[in-house]
Amino acid sequence: AGVKEDTFKVLDLAEYTKKQPWWRKVFAPSSGSSAEKYNVATQLLIGGVTGWCTGFIFQKVGKLAATAVGGGFFLLQIANHTGYIKVDWKLVERDVNKAKQQLKFHSSGNKMSPEVKSKVDEVIIFLKKNVILTGGFAGGFLLGMAS
Repeated sequence: AGVKEDTFKVLDLAEYTKKQPWWRKVFAPSSGSSAEKYNVATQLLIGGVTGWCTGFIFQKVGKLAATAVGGGFFLLQIANHTGYIKVDWKLVERDVNKAKQQLKFHSSGNKMSPEVKSKVDEVIIFLKKNVILTGGFAGGFLLGMAS
């Protein structure tokens, strides 16, 4: 009887993934700039909706954080005033001055590490390729912060 042999092509995934950019590994082989896949109205809608959601969440989290920090300072002042805690203000002032000096020292160098520079360049390339989507996101973010 005739026995049919199946032949398979071997794919070396390690070699294949070395040649692919990270975003293609994460999203899909067909992922590129959004301008290649969607029209202008869709890009604006996607950017606007995601921006609005992000802005709205930032606004709510920001209010919560401000309330927590302000309430914490308020409770510390009450505890200090009533004598439950005692603050050594000279020590606080000395530590703040030391921190200022360290900040001045570190900001005088003002050089980015190569890793940070490559990530910044990557973000700039993404923003240039997806300028409509980015514009929609920025507008939506501002609207989300205002609502």
